[in-house]
Amino acid sequence: MEEKSDEEWILDLQDIADYQFGKGAGEGLFTGDIRIERSRTGRARQIHSEDEYIATHTKGGRLSLGIEGGKRLRKSLEFPAYRVRVGEESEIYVREGKNAFAKFVIDVDPNIRPKDEVMVVGENDCLLAVGRAKMSADAMLDFNRGVAVKVREGQLE
Repeated sequence: MEEKSDEEWILDLQDIADYQFGKGAGEGLFTGDIRIERSRTGRARQIHSEDEYIATHTKGGRLSLGIEGGKRLRKSLEFPAYRVRVGEESEIYVREGKNAFAKFVIDVDPNIRPKDEVMVVGENDCLLAVGRAKMSADAMLDFNRGVAVKVREGQLE
């Protein structure tokens, strides 16, 4: 079987992003100078833009975001899509890569489900981190304890 070209992979990854995050996400994530690192089997694995890591194409077929992917996704999706907003008192910890706890969540996209890839944002929608939701949107707002988002990477800026 012939291996896919980078252009074919980019189109596939755009489709995956549109399915996972909504229409327009794929173009927002994977435009410009995109470099794809492949697994031994030839499957797209790590996706980069110039020097920045955007995302990983997981074995399960989904995308796992890096900070650059979060920046791009935030620009291409209207608020509150795939965002978990935390209060000012926890911003510094989340920026350092610490998990976002439910007691500090002040707003959340109501469609978020456990295991969704999300962006953790501050009160003014600035990107703090990217990670995976550990609870539903309702639970994040209702609970006073527990990890709301398992942060993968923080944004120190």
